[in-house]
Amino acid sequence: MTAVNLATEAPSPLTAAPGGVELRSLTKYYGPAVAVDNVSLTVQAGEFLSLLGPSGCGKTTTLRLIGGFELPDDGSIQISGRNVEDLPPHKRPVNTVFQAYALFPHMKVADNVAYGLRLSGVPKAEIAQRVSRALDMVRMAAFAGRKPAQLSGGQQQRIALARALVNRPAVLLLDEPMSALDRKLREEMQVELKLLQREVGTTFIFVTHDQEEALSMSDRIAVMKDGRIEQIGTASEVYDAPESAFVAGFIGRQNSFDGTISRFDSTGVSVHTAGLALFSARPIKGGVPAASGAQVTAAIRPESVAVTTPTNAPASASDTPVNSISGTLLGVSELGHSLQLVVNTPNDDQILARLPRAANPPTELGSPVLCSWSADAVRIFTS
Repeated sequence: MTAVNLATEAPSPLTAAPGGVELRSLTKYYGPAVAVDNVSLTVQAGEFLSLLGPSGCGKTTTLRLIGGFELPDDGSIQISGRNVEDLPPHKRPVNTVFQAYALFPHMKVADNVAYGLRLSGVPKAEIAQRVSRALDMVRMAAFAGRKPAQLSGGQQQRIALARALVNRPAVLLLDEPMSALDRKLREEMQVELKLLQREVGTTFIFVTHDQEEALSMSDRIAVMKDGRIEQIGTASEVYDAPESAFVAGFIGRQNSFDGTISRFDSTGVSVHTAGLALFSARPIKGGVPAASGAQVTAAIRPESVAVTTPTNAPASASDTPVNSISGTLLGVSELGHSLQLVVNTPNDDQILARLPRAANPPTELGSPVLCSWSADAVRIFTS
């Protein structure tokens, strides 16, 4: 996807279809601090969009603005073709699933799910039908007569989802709803949640700080920093083609090296760091114009690094070929399907590599190794 900063992006056309969301120049202050800074964003009907970023980046505040739990200081919010920024939460076509599931402990599961329908005056016969359907969707029909205390964390999350979906919202907002689950259950729920979203066709806007969670479920990911959206795109776009050093470092792991551009032309970019020569065939990214002598950051994914036993180790760091460096194997970690290697270089930099077991890399600690990577694996950022 083309480099994009949604603070200045002209949102794509949005129809009045139920579930379409459009934010225009959305801004929210808390005292002198800017929590959401002039954000514009279009979410198409039926899309699963994740807001991803570190704590304090503005993702939850953005979600709360959409849900009506906060009011913007500037900008507009449109849902299903209607401006809603001045409406309270209960008058917006959205429901929210929070980190704390907030189930009523004294009510049975079916009554928890039916609560919103009863408040809305839905006929009893229709309530029973819709509750049954919602519990079937989350595979919890057999637990309709239990109380929340009799359920596991994953089961409580399913009930919270059913309670939100039973009201047939145009948009479902999810604020880190799986943060309290253990890793195995969280991974299982990620698969189930995406399958459920595809089944019901509801627009999901999901807030998380977990990169793997966002990458595994989202149609698109909006990576946020300091109240702004740094980049938006599919999982492969933000992972394989990060538009800034921040996105490259936040999405997955990176080997990062600060250096200086020594050559810059149509064939690529040469960068020199302390004891390491790099060449990139990729376009330079960042907000600062690139030129020879400019300070930059070079980044290489661990899975792009090959680690081999050198047949003729370079005599010194200066003799090491471009896009490779000799070093000493410092550590080996088992990752199940792959191995993670840590290599210490002559300049005391550490290079992280992740290789499939089939690559049969050297594993003897303290042994000399050679790390290498392709020119296409090197990304250069000016900011």
